[in-house]
Amino acid sequence: MAKKKLSKKKRRRRLIRRLVLLIILLAFVVTLAIFSPKIVKVIQLAQDAKELVNDSSADTFMASGTTLIYDTDGNELCSMMESKDMYYIDIGQIPDTLADAFVVMEDKDFYKHKGIDIKAIIRAVIANTENDEIVQGASTITQQLAKNIFLSQEVTWQRKVKEIFVATYIEKKYSKNEILEFYLNNIYFANGYYGVGAAARGYFDKEINELSLAEQVFIAAIPNSPTRYNPLTNYDNTMTRRNLILEKLLENNKISQEDYDTAVNTQIVLAQQPEVSKNNSVETYARHCAIEGMMQANGFVFRTDFSSDDDYNKYKDLYEQSYTLFQQKLLSGGYKVYTSIDMDLQQKLQDAIDDNLKATCIDNETGNVVAIVGARSQELEGYTLNRAYQSYRQPGSSIKPILDYVPYLERGNTPDTIVKDEYIENGPKNADGTYMGSITLRTAVNLSRNTVAWNVLKEITPRVGSSYLLNQGFHKIWMDKDYDAISIGGFTYGVSTEEMAGAYATIVNDGQYRRVTCVSQIKNVRGKVIYDSSNRQQKIYDSDACRMMTDMLKTAVTDGTGREAATNNAIVAGKTGTTNSNYDSWFCGYSAYYTVAVWQGYDYPATISQIYTKQIFRQFMESAHKNLSKKDFPSYGKKSDVQETTKETESETESVKETQKQTQSETQKSSQTQNPSQSQQESQSGSSSGNTGTNPDNTGSTQETTQSNNQTDKKPDA
Repeated sequence: MAKKKLSKKKRRRRLIRRLVLLIILLAFVVTLAIFSPKIVKVIQLAQDAKELVNDSSADTFMASGTTLIYDTDGNELCSMMESKDMYYIDIGQIPDTLADAFVVMEDKDFYKHKGIDIKAIIRAVIANTENDEIVQGASTITQQLAKNIFLSQEVTWQRKVKEIFVATYIEKKYSKNEILEFYLNNIYFANGYYGVGAAARGYFDKEINELSLAEQVFIAAIPNSPTRYNPLTNYDNTMTRRNLILEKLLENNKISQEDYDTAVNTQIVLAQQPEVSKNNSVETYARHCAIEGMMQANGFVFRTDFSSDDDYNKYKDLYEQSYTLFQQKLLSGGYKVYTSIDMDLQQKLQDAIDDNLKATCIDNETGNVVAIVGARSQELEGYTLNRAYQSYRQPGSSIKPILDYVPYLERGNTPDTIVKDEYIENGPKNADGTYMGSITLRTAVNLSRNTVAWNVLKEITPRVGSSYLLNQGFHKIWMDKDYDAISIGGFTYGVSTEEMAGAYATIVNDGQYRRVTCVSQIKNVRGKVIYDSSNRQQKIYDSDACRMMTDMLKTAVTDGTGREAATNNAIVAGKTGTTNSNYDSWFCGYSAYYTVAVWQGYDYPATISQIYTKQIFRQFMESAHKNLSKKDFPSYGKKSDVQETTKETESETESVKETQKQTQSETQKSSQTQNPSQSQQESQSGSSSGNTGTNPDNTGSTQETTQSNNQTDKKPDA
């Protein structure tokens, strides 16, 4: 009996063991089924990486397949990198201290690891986990070289795994000195300089072996973030990082205390930057749009609205990292960039603005920039500031249509709506010091009455009004969205001609905004389209409100402040704008064919003795319309002209509606917390950053006066 019981126990144990083994086997099979595709993929990635490196030679790292950019007719406009901007330097010619500067900052265990640094990966994982964001990278110099030469910039696990394999095989095939040589000749030093040799010549007009220690470390400071450490635009940032690198060199016994003391106290004097073509404005803009196009194609999400300085600074860091990444990719990736730039119109705009400063022209059919001028042709030097899209200035009353009046018209008002032009306690004055009482909205626009614009924005609220601008890509107004003074152009920093042209083009396009760019398509080296800017419309304004605004702006040109902008061969609409003491002058307007925003002023605010913005607009538009038929704008309120359903005419862009929903409940609180002294003082003279209050447009008997809200802390570009 006992034997039988024992036998049953044994059979039960045997059955349990078999069940456990079966479960383990099933789990293994399931795991294999789930992960086998990835295992196969990893094996394939390793094989691909091996083939890439095996097929490479030293010539692979010397090639310069730079991106070419074409105008609207298919003619080559420029390249991302001129051949003269790259000079390959052997490692024996590169000073040890310059090479050491990169090693101590980028990859201090470079001479120890085999392509990847496990310790650095662990440090990065811990640091990034603790901060809940990427604060520290783990890529070695070899990995960076692998990514720049052999791989795309996409952020996927496959690309990262392949990068690791490529780096490992590079280490097996090439010596450390060769790898460092390849790396130092294939990194970007801003302003078109690619590799240490080009940087030495470009910034100091010297051969690499002629640089002092201070100069060597100065150029070594740039590649970490060529935008942030661009010595032509952010010299102080470059010097700060240079001194940090000197400290690291001293800590790692790469230089002596005496060398450190001498270098850290050496003032850096940059060489005169070479003159470039007269089309520098359009070339730098085309390059910029190509980079942002690549960013967008790879999933970067552009933002214009922020909750705080900290929120903005985090975005700025991400933007700069992505911008640098794709700038470098375009420099050597062999892409073809097709733009909307019309060199005939570009020349016409340059001719019109030659004695002034900046303007942007948009083709209303496509929404693309066809001409852009950022400086007087005789002032162009190197890859410097392009004022047309990089400079932000106070817009004066030119902001009123897009911020105040079109949103007001959407709310059931018309050009015949009666508004009050009267004294406002602690509010703005009209330039002529008078008040007209009850007038039509058309008259208020025509004569640019500040009190009306102020009251209109207070009614719809600054936060809701500014949401229209934020949804149209205005970069530097987010800090002002609770201030009444923006109604008449009083911003902390201001706007660019690119932004203003884009917003005015939205009006003539029946409220459909198209993100401003000059790039139509980008193709990779295999001819595949990786970026296409068509079909990017976003509904911002109601179409009938836009048509009413256009009708009033036509009146402003024929009978109001914009009379001198009227053209003989085209029907145009537009608005003037000026700031305190005539520091800034604007004219923004459009025909059925083109939209143009023109700004005149000085980099450091000073009074403009003679204002030509309206004349510039008229000269360019008359020239641009010589072979075009005279075409009027569609009328408002006529359904046959509108050509859209009632549902469409009553809808706004979803993003604007969302913003309005979120902000409507906050408006009372915003108005209560607003400090009147910030926005209701008479404006004073501005500072060198362009933070001026805004003031009169001398046209007939009327002038426009605007005021800045007292926010003067400088914010960085993004």
